[in-house]
Amino acid sequence: MLKQLGSDILLSEVSEGILRLTLNDQKRRNALSERMIALLSEAFSKAAIDPSVRVIVLAAKGPAFCAGHDLKEINAARSAQDSGQAYFTLLFNTCAALMQLIVSNPKPVIAEVAGVATAAGCQLVASCDLAMASDAALFATPGVNIGLFCSTPMVALSRNVSNKHALEMLLTGDMIDAQKAQQIGLINHSFSTAYLTEKTMEMAAKIAKKSSMTLALGKEAFYKQAEMPLTDAYIYASGVMVDNMLKQDAVEGIDAFIGKRAPDWQDK
Repeated sequence: MLKQLGSDILLSEVSEGILRLTLNDQKRRNALSERMIALLSEAFSKAAIDPSVRVIVLAAKGPAFCAGHDLKEINAARSAQDSGQAYFTLLFNTCAALMQLIVSNPKPVIAEVAGVATAAGCQLVASCDLAMASDAALFATPGVNIGLFCSTPMVALSRNVSNKHALEMLLTGDMIDAQKAQQIGLINHSFSTAYLTEKTMEMAAKIAKKSSMTLALGKEAFYKQAEMPLTDAYIYASGVMVDNMLKQDAVEGIDAFIGKRAPDWQDK
């Protein structure tokens, strides 16, 4: 059963180790308003330390997955004496912190994108570890069309796709469809809308059956090594392998494989 997380604009449901967070601010096309950023930040922070949560799915209701920042909130802030500078600084810093909460979360995060994901909404998809989309989904970083380059979405986008594909999206502001998004690496898979949730939950369930210790250790190592020079990455990853090898679940997993039985994870 979907629960409200302090507001009806973000819904929550946990089943068999999978937390589904569902954006539900359909009137504002699930925009990353101040309130939505705060609610998502709280939800991801709590999920990070909740042992009952093994995988997080981020979905949305309505035709838009997320339309980015709330431009009406942004425009209203311009009436301040500093023309909104303090507000804009806080807004983009808190949004950046949210994206980093997703990346640093020890639980794998899967985006389930059934609609349009633009600007910071596209950033949200790119920040998730995996992304599944409807074949009707659309993606764009269209800030250039309104004189506002998508600089913060660029950070996540450029860490998912090649420079030329990222820059084409950033410089033109054009929408790309799910097929193109999959080709360039922004999403993992696309399905017909009717099967999207089923396929996303299948992926989540498969991952949820793994050792949560192993998933957390591996996810952290993946993002850390990606920013390192090759030699440093191998030195770091070798240390991670040694640490992992000494964990209880690695002992259990190897013994189970040799013994041809299912492992009994202790998540440590």
